[in-house]
Amino acid sequence: MPSQIRNIARFGVASVAGKLYVIGGGSDRVDPLTGDHDRIFASNEVWSYDPLNRVWAQRAPMLVARAMFACCALDGKIIVAGGFTNCRKSISKAEIYDPEADAWAPLPDLRQAHSSACSGLVIKGKVHVLHKGLPTVQILEGGGSYWAVEDFSWLQGPMAMVGGELYVLSNSCIMKQRGENFPDKMVSCASEFQSRIGFGMIGLGESIYLVGGVIGPGPRNQCIKPLSDVDILNVTSERPTWRPGSPMTHCRGSISGCALLRI
Repeated sequence: MPSQIRNIARFGVASVAGKLYVIGGGSDRVDPLTGDHDRIFASNEVWSYDPLNRVWAQRAPMLVARAMFACCALDGKIIVAGGFTNCRKSISKAEIYDPEADAWAPLPDLRQAHSSACSGLVIKGKVHVLHKGLPTVQILEGGGSYWAVEDFSWLQGPMAMVGGELYVLSNSCIMKQRGENFPDKMVSCASEFQSRIGFGMIGLGESIYLVGGVIGPGPRNQCIKPLSDVDILNVTSERPTWRPGSPMTHCRGSISGCALLRI
């Protein structure tokens, strides 16, 4: 990606209209001599990647620079909300991107801004914004006219949507979130991934995919091992079990962003 920001991290990813979008984020670069971090913590840059022509293009910048924010694709548009500005201050600003017009427009502010990273999910056709470590979820309602706050007390951990259902990797188990009136359901144990960190998790078809990551240091091993592994769990099978998929060909290690791209 031809951005001038070095070691870009904390960005959002989404795919619409056959293109992958990398949005915002900032530099994760540390000076090896001084230990100082790069000054660019958050940016408003937007890049799109065309997989057919294998070309990157810079798109219209966001109205607000942000990092560690919620980012979702919905009805052919991209919605971003929350996150942190360049001075590392939490923000409640939200906006929507139209790829055909290559233009951003403001949305109503989130009802609450928190000093923790947030992420976004589309559930039943609505954008849900979750803040790490908090039980409340903010939902974009009324065709994008306001945010509602709900206390779902969902499990904490990496999340993925499969078949319209929400799955969470929590305490080394894949759990199916079943709503406030039903207990969560354990789908499969994932204890073999206990030492695996920094991976991507996404739903595709009837399965959950765990992509890349690193094996962190442990009592018997002080090394960090970057992984190209892909592991797959079919959550609809009678006895869901993990199976290996084709590994990544060129990349390995921590996954900064993960999105499903339909060509």
